[in-house]
Amino acid sequence: MQGWVFSAGTEGICEYDEQLSLVTVGIDDTLLRDAGAAKGGVFRRVGALDPLLVQLVLSAENFSAGGRMYRETMSRALAVQLVATLDPPTTGQTPLDDIRLRRAVEHVHARLGEDVSLEGLAAEAGMSTFHFARSFKAVTGVSPLQYVIRTRLETAQALLKSTKLSIAEIAHRVGYEDVSRFGQHFRRQFGMTPAAFRDS
Repeated sequence: MQGWVFSAGTEGICEYDEQLSLVTVGIDDTLLRDAGAAKGGVFRRVGALDPLLVQLVLSAENFSAGGRMYRETMSRALAVQLVATLDPPTTGQTPLDDIRLRRAVEHVHARLGEDVSLEGLAAEAGMSTFHFARSFKAVTGVSPLQYVIRTRLETAQALLKSTKLSIAEIAHRVGYEDVSRFGQHFRRQFGMTPAAFRDS
């Protein structure tokens, strides 16, 4: 899917040849900053849109229908996916403005269902594995492995609530070949099984 994504307050003129659909979604600045966006950052994206981001945006109007936990979880998933999908702001103050680390993070999100390796991420960043692992943890507060696991599980949360895919299919889509291992990680992270989370 092709389209535009702009932050609130963006002004300008655009010309188009076909009918367009416009969706406006409000996301709290604090939630965006928690997801990795810099304060006061401006998002701009033209071109291919991430399918999961589109799905989350289109289902946002129903976030309140599932109770507080559902609303908070889905809003957080939307913020995380938005920040991961769009080009982060460049303020010079946010360590992830380092283009090398941004490439590694984008690599994680683009290949979430694949066997992501430390060597592959370091190569994307143009660093040795040792320097990359140390720099990544200094920036994000977690190791590359922890970041990949967290991103996979947060994406799984969104898919559990916004799709009717089986738990096995969701596990596969976010990079788990072993469904039981996926369940163990999910429960350790969120305190409940994937099935219980879907039903909550």
